[in-house]
Amino acid sequence: MDPIRVMVVDDSVVVRKIVTDVLSEDPGIEVVGTAVNGKVALAKLDQLAPDLVTMDIEMPEMNGIDAVRAIRSSRNRVPVIMFSTLTERGASATLDALSAGANDYVTKPANVGSVGQSMESVRQQLIPKIKALLGRPVHAGPASARPVRAAIAVPAPRSTPIKKPAVLVIGSSTGGPEALTRVLPALPASLPVPVLLVQHMPPVFTRQFAQRLDRLSALRVVEAADGTPLSPGTAHLAPGDHHLVVRCTGRGAATALNQAPPENFCRPAVDPLFRSAVGVYDGAVLGVVLTGMGADGRAGAAEIRTGGGAVVVQDQATSVVWGMPGAVAQAGLADEVLPLDRIAEAILRHLTGTAPVVPTPRSAGSAVRTGVRR
Repeated sequence: MDPIRVMVVDDSVVVRKIVTDVLSEDPGIEVVGTAVNGKVALAKLDQLAPDLVTMDIEMPEMNGIDAVRAIRSSRNRVPVIMFSTLTERGASATLDALSAGANDYVTKPANVGSVGQSMESVRQQLIPKIKALLGRPVHAGPASARPVRAAIAVPAPRSTPIKKPAVLVIGSSTGGPEALTRVLPALPASLPVPVLLVQHMPPVFTRQFAQRLDRLSALRVVEAADGTPLSPGTAHLAPGDHHLVVRCTGRGAATALNQAPPENFCRPAVDPLFRSAVGVYDGAVLGVVLTGMGADGRAGAAEIRTGGGAVVVQDQATSVVWGMPGAVAQAGLADEVLPLDRIAEAILRHLTGTAPVVPTPRSAGSAVRTGVRR
């Protein structure tokens, strides 16, 4: 298969060169052009016909967010990866870009003066995401074929009934921010169980994302803190660079944070959360795995099923990257494989046996993008 054609959009000459040099070293990627701002990028888009665009956020004349909106308004579905700074402002802008239609993001090198260090940062972050978004094996060259639709293994029959869930745990990565803004607002404040979320995200981003989900949802959504008792109707999002787990206390189940080594190359990771929930709730767990790279959540899903819980995953057609949910489904660990717009419905069915009307967010005037199908 031909190399992936990439256009690099950034107003910094130094950053453009770093990104271009790193990508050009990979035989599976070809940089077909660059642009100094969103306006120039739009003018070159049809001419260059890239397979993917890397996009800076803050640029003169037209910033990256407006450029993404313009690309999507033209019905062009080219994947876009944003370059973001690891700041409050950068996190907020990145979430805006994802809402506008960007597919993923990477953080900019902290010190562009150290070229070698910056190149390695771009190499480790950007190349795997480019290949994952285009359906290419991460470690393969240009001859690799795009994978065909993956087969879903039939789960092994259960010897005992599924336990009624006492907790909902959700894991996601690439494409997860937009998926979660579709799923959580479709859940009511009266949800009978606590919710714990792992979205692969760095610090600062998770705090901003929790606040954004809270504004959109009827549920209360917070960035998880250590030692908070778990109660129905509240969702706890794992903070960047910390694993979120559940522990037993004298007052019942509570959150716990730790900085144990990364699992599946991630911290926070989904597997530690899923494992801990099974232990604390004696297997009465509903696990949901949404779009994302890699296989984080597969081992935890196995423990949920072994403990008597249920696992629901997003299907391939609606996932930005069918890595995490695909790993669960292909291992025969998914009780249901569903499109994104049916995930909330499935959650409500497992928890309550019904699918009530879509709730109104607690913040008046907030727009709810719901995926519940009636």
